Amino acid sequence: MIFNRDGYLFIARRSDMPSSDKDPDSGIWQCPQGGIDTDEVPDQAVLREVQEEIGTKAVTIIGSYPDWLRYDLPDHLIGKALGGRYRGQTQKWFALRFMGADADIRLDCHLPAEFDAWRWIAPERLFDFDLGFKRNLYATLLPALAPYAQPN
Repeated sequence: MIFNRDGYLFIARRSDMPSSDKDPDSGIWQCPQGGIDTDEVPDQAVLREVQEEIGTKAVTIIGSYPDWLRYDLPDHLIGKALGGRYRGQTQKWFALRFMGADADIRLDCHLPAEFDAWRWIAPERLFDFDLGFKRNLYATLLPALAPYAQPN
């Protein structure tokens, strides 16, 4: 989870999920995440994934969730999501501080782009957005990482 200096949480809308042109908050929203390459440790992977997904290196690790978290794909996404090869993911989550300017965030650095919109929100507003099947994951994660949102 990426927090800016004002304590706001970064979320992005998935480009592969339907959204409404009339409602800018529609669609499926999430925090950036990704896989760990075989030659990486988790803290290296999170920095690489942030650069690939939102085009910036202007983040610093400020904390992490103590355990690995797992989610399973819903039945309708098995064989389609995650390259069609996996039924879910086990993830290590970090709290990151964004130290750049909003102009440093670029969703078009890695094509096809995973996201088509982004915003900073108060962490407690996360559940106002459609988080899809990851809602329960965020319900576990946010209480543990939200203390890192404190402005600095």
